[in-house]
Amino acid sequence: MPDIKIIADKADIIVNGYAFTREDDGVHVLNLNSPDKAVVFNSDGEVLETTMDDIELSIASRYLQQNLKYMED
Repeated sequence: MPDIKIIADKADIIVNGYAFTREDDGVHVLNLNSPDKAVVFNSDGEVLETTMDDIELSIASRYLQQNLKYMED
């Protein structure tokens, strides 16, 4: 089980309970309310791996697209 506080502190942004963290391989997203649900998006927004169902994946993807500008360097 991941340490939620460490992940939340490291996150670039948190949107509605989803922590978004930019990493070398893309953007890692973790549902802080259900830490077994996660996804990794590449730089084009394509899913590399996930444990989310299709509905939650759609929500996380939409949040990423709407908030990507806040993750810029």
